[in-house]
Amino acid sequence: MDRVRVQAVTQFTLEDDVNIPENKPDVAALNLEKGELIIDEIKPGTDSVTVRGRLGFVVLYHTMEEGSSLVVLDSKMPFEERINMQGVVPADTVTVDGEVEDLSMNMINSRKLNIQSLITLTARVEELFDVEVPIAVHGDEKVEYRRMPLELAQIAIAKNDIFRLKEEVALPSNYPNIFQILWSNISLGDVEFKVMEEKITISGDIRLFLLYEGEGEDHPCRSFETTVPFSGVLECHGCREGMLPDIRYHLGQQELAVRPDFDGEERSIGLELVLDISIRIYEEEKLEIISDLYGVSKEIGTTTGRANLRRLLAKVTGKTKVTDHVRVTDGTVLQLLHSEGNVSLEQRSTVENGILLQGSVQVKIMYITGEDEAPYGSTQAFLPYQYTLEVPDIAPEDMGEVRAEVEQLQVTMLDGEEMDVKAVLSFSTVVFKTIPMDLISDINVSELDTGKMSSLPGMVVYLVKDGDNLWNIGKRYYAPVDSLRELNALESDELKAGQKLLIVKGS
Repeated sequence: MDRVRVQAVTQFTLEDDVNIPENKPDVAALNLEKGELIIDEIKPGTDSVTVRGRLGFVVLYHTMEEGSSLVVLDSKMPFEERINMQGVVPADTVTVDGEVEDLSMNMINSRKLNIQSLITLTARVEELFDVEVPIAVHGDEKVEYRRMPLELAQIAIAKNDIFRLKEEVALPSNYPNIFQILWSNISLGDVEFKVMEEKITISGDIRLFLLYEGEGEDHPCRSFETTVPFSGVLECHGCREGMLPDIRYHLGQQELAVRPDFDGEERSIGLELVLDISIRIYEEEKLEIISDLYGVSKEIGTTTGRANLRRLLAKVTGKTKVTDHVRVTDGTVLQLLHSEGNVSLEQRSTVENGILLQGSVQVKIMYITGEDEAPYGSTQAFLPYQYTLEVPDIAPEDMGEVRAEVEQLQVTMLDGEEMDVKAVLSFSTVVFKTIPMDLISDINVSELDTGKMSSLPGMVVYLVKDGDNLWNIGKRYYAPVDSLRELNALESDELKAGQKLLIVKGS
């Protein structure tokens, strides 16, 4: 089985003042910003882990100087954070996921910006472990035992892998050649994994948006947006069709470069992407375990241990719609250029037959204003949502990680100041039912207690009570279940209250 042995979450704020480099023009107004967290080193200690990394950020701003109305500035802010993790030792393998929760930039003056960001780090130690269950009894003594059928999920494959994507995108013929890329956004959609024999197939879409300066006397700004399908194969030894995948991915390293086409013109865009993939593949196994036993000619004692087994409860997906109006407070909107959304899952709780999810969708919208001083503008809004993902018979102790994505995002203009936003959110999870059990780990054999045996009658007519069954009656009188069944000519093990049974001690 697999489990998260220890997990810790921490938040901290990064803040710094950034000077505009000498080769960049003055800032007249800020337009767009984005940040990416880069983790360089994870160093476990005793009861803590130290994380070193950088916040890389990109700013698109307006300038009043001649030559270009939009300018790109990129820089990095280093950080070092210590996370308390009780039980961690230096030999542990710790994974850390980082997220930029909030990023804000403000002008101090035309040559200096203030950068503030809220960072969330989630550190965990995952491990594989075995749970031994008894399936048979061997020995010379006469022992009665009962079996319990179980359907359990055990992990078959647990590993991390990477998948590299390389694509070439050509500009349409009516677009000018690229002089300089001002802004880009790359995201993935409709990503699907399938488990096959000895491999995993992956398919999906690459969504690309570019804002660039074109070649020409005035360097006209143009936007370009496209969707590129992709597919591929990951080798996975031990995979078989019918296994249950729980695969998570993260878009890691991204490289975008302008390349000459066959005619030598700057019209081709090269994409190189790396997907960091966490692979967990389970298989369901039906087995019968020894749940209880007793001796007939000897006293049999048991040693038990508590364990949490699990079985697959449900693999579910769900969708919900979020709609709202977004108003621009600064200027007017002449034309929409691009929109992108990111969904955050802030709270989850188990309710009757489902998981209640609460969070928000961050929507960023870029548009043309029509104003000469600031021809491009942007705004962002947070749209709250609440949705119950249906999972029949789920209990609070059942485990499952929920993944949330923006499947569709549509922004339309209502007038020059207001826009209508419609988003479709998709959620998916694999939920495992927790089965707490006392498992027999050992038995000990001893001679029968003569005093206890002498107190039992050699033969008795027993009157069945509510809750009685052949097993607990046989255990009480040291009688085999088969003997009770044969002695009383029973066709089934069902007993009724008031029914009479003939019992011979130790028969």
